[in-house]
Amino acid sequence: MDHPPRVAVIGAGAAGLAALKALSEVGAEAVGYESGDRPGGLWDRDNSSGRSAAYASLHLNTSKGRTEFADLPMPGEWPDYPSAELVAGYLADYARFFDLDRYVRYDTSVVAVEREEPGGQAPGEAVWAVTTDEGDTERFDAVVVANGHNWDPRWPDPGYPGTFTGEQVHAHEYRVAEVFRDRRVLVVGTGNSAMDIAVDASYVSRGPVLLSARHGVHIVPKYLFGRPSDATGGALAALPWRLRQWIAQTMLGLAVGGPERYGLPAPSGGLFQNHPTISDTVHHRLTHGEVVVRPGIERLDGDRVHFTDGGSDRVDTIVWATGYRVSIPFLSERWLGPDPEAMPLYKRVFHLDDPSLLFVGLMQSTGAAFPVVEAQAKLAAAYLSGAYALPSPERQRAAVGRAHRAAVRRWGPDKRPMMRVDFDRYVADLPRETAAGARRAANPTAGTGSRRDKENAV
Repeated sequence: MDHPPRVAVIGAGAAGLAALKALSEVGAEAVGYESGDRPGGLWDRDNSSGRSAAYASLHLNTSKGRTEFADLPMPGEWPDYPSAELVAGYLADYARFFDLDRYVRYDTSVVAVEREEPGGQAPGEAVWAVTTDEGDTERFDAVVVANGHNWDPRWPDPGYPGTFTGEQVHAHEYRVAEVFRDRRVLVVGTGNSAMDIAVDASYVSRGPVLLSARHGVHIVPKYLFGRPSDATGGALAALPWRLRQWIAQTMLGLAVGGPERYGLPAPSGGLFQNHPTISDTVHHRLTHGEVVVRPGIERLDGDRVHFTDGGSDRVDTIVWATGYRVSIPFLSERWLGPDPEAMPLYKRVFHLDDPSLLFVGLMQSTGAAFPVVEAQAKLAAAYLSGAYALPSPERQRAAVGRAHRAAVRRWGPDKRPMMRVDFDRYVADLPRETAAGARRAANPTAGTGSRRDKENAV
């Protein structure tokens, strides 16, 4: 390419901002598209996109030292677990500090991204057509997808038998606890949002909040032995994950005991296999009877919910904290395949059929997201600038296959194994991969590359 690459970046949340920064640093001509009216994505609940699920009590569930961008640390005077409002402000500050707003077209949604077939353009001409909701189409050499994947609510499918006559909401709609005042509330799910909402509601509800838990989950307090609990992960990062699991699970058991001690089902897998729920408050509400555990739902019957243990309760409001679908509505099945969650990507960044289609943030991390997307953005920018060369397509596919098999062994086949990354290992691996790709770029005729390059293509 005899000109700086022209790159579309879709999304201006943490992933999109990191991509824009990295691209600007390598001289690319970047254009950002953001459906909302400001940067910050899902962290800014006032964003006009309507996609944010941030609620008033939301705070980070990973500590600031493990969450911040390396290139812009969070203020030292902040608490270890900042509020969503502080995080939204941090992302806005990141955009201002690195002058990223000038690249972004706010209040602009992308509705289609299509690759023009060979022969439809002159040699060296951009090949990706990006169309917005206003009907405008522009062409780019590459596209970075950074639209996030926690905004399209997943409801129970199929739904439970019967009819419920009360109110049903998804956790995505929740903002303040006052909506539950004097209501009998059932929260379905055991993730971070489920626990937060159950705790919030328990202070204003009519009677204890019911928490329906089909599966067990490890609940990790935000502090263990006086330190942020995720600091343990960094200290143990060099160890095999099975050993890390044993050490961390032993520490957790000594500190708070197992979930069964609080009336929750036993987890089916160990810590680091099932995504833990991070909460300091749910243990308190459980042990005081303000949150009461129920098993899975069997059926609905008017204002009564029947559970799999034969019991039932009257309920006014059901909150479905049942997660989100991965949705990339502007890409066709040609690129996504039948299931976007199972789309294979080399290093969770490069599309195997065309590496000029790149992804930042389409992963499920065992830790914080910001350092992951920062590392992904730098790898993407290195490739688009020509400083990094990919291994052969065969090696890419083999590496993806190995990573997927390892993820299935660790997390199982039903928990987005293609998207899973081990936070510490992954963040450490991408700089090594960048260095290996730089050697490939410097010596493109070196065949299959050095032994070190082969090891990094995993």
